[in-house]
Parts: sequence; C-alpha cells; structure tokens
Amino acid sequence: MILPLSEPPLTPSPDQARLWLRRELVNPEYQRESPLARAWAWIQDALARAAEGAASVGPLVTLLSLLVFALLAVALGLLVARARTNRRAARAERPVLDDPAVTAAELRRRARAAFADQRWDDAVVDGFRAVAAGQVERGRLDDLPAATAHEVAAVLEQQFPRRHDEVARAAYLFDLVLYGDRRATQEQAAAVLALDDELVAGR
Repeated sequence: MILPLSEPPLTPSPDQARLWLRRELVNPEYQRESPLARAWAWIQDALARAAEGAASVGPLVTLLSLLVFALLAVALGLLVARARTNRRAARAERPVLDDPAVTAAELRRRARAAFADQRWDDAVVDGFRAVAAGQVERGRLDDLPAATAHEVAAVLEQQFPRRHDEVARAAYLFDLVLYGDRRATQEQAAAVLALDDELVAGR
C-alpha cells in the first residue's frame, strides 16, 4: 500500500534555483578542460617540440634530410618511369597484323574512312597495317604473322631504300599510337597513308 506524500513536491523559487546551480558549477569536476581543448593543447605542444628539435639539430642536418628526401623522390620517379617503359616495350613486341585474314584492301579502306572522320590514331594504325599486309600480298614481305612493327620496317627499309626514313617513322609512330598512348596528328596520319600509296606503286 502506497502512503500519500506528507509534503507537496519540492518547488524552489527562481532565486533558490540559481543559488543551487552556482553551488553545483563551483564543483571541481566542472573545472576540467573539454576533450577538444585538451586535443588542441596537445597539438600545440607537439608542434612546439618539433620546432625546438629542428632548431637544435642545426642547418647541416636539415639540409641532409632534405637531400635524402629529394633522392628518394627521384628514385621513386625513376622506378615508376622504368616500369611504364618496360610495359610499353612488352606491348610493342606484339605483331602488327592482329588478324592476318584481313586483306590490305580492307585495312586501307578502314584507314581512309578513319582519316575522313578525323580519327587520326585509327588512320595511323590501320594505315601501317595496310602497308604491311600489302607488301605481304605482293610477295615483298614474308608472311610473318608475328612480325612486329620494327621487324616489318627492317625488311621494308631494304626493299625500299629511298623510303627508309618514311618507313622508320611510320613504324615508330604505329608503336607510339597503339602502345604508347600517344595521339597522332592529321599530318602524321596523312604521311602513313601516303607511304602506303607509294609502296603500292613500287616507288
């Protein structure tokens, strides 16, 4: 059985409530810093210690540290560049004619269509493939399905010594565009197509 309260609930006056609140806030537990303030103080202290350490080691040690950092950065850059070069070299060993069943006429048609559409990269790739396939069909180049652009150029340079430079540039451009992520220009694409015309004519 619940007995009724003998006194009404406690209802302090506003002045009494303010007095109690002031007494509570004076408690030392409320005087401690907040976590954010403590974190900021720790950061300031760490920065101050780092500055003092840098000042105490002297300029020579600081210079040596910067030199070591620069050397590490250069070494990392060289490793990345070498890895990219190796990947490109491995890809450049792939054959020029990825599908030997495609005729030189078809490759030539595709190259000229790409040129008309201003797709210079495709015009270079299919144009040089047309060069290789055309010379295979004419018997001037052995039917080597695994021949790379360099190998094709080496044979054609002997067959057409007057076109040595054009053949070398076309083969190099083929590798750059297809495997080196380089973009061809209109002039470069036109030069490859012109080389195909000249070799077809036997000049």
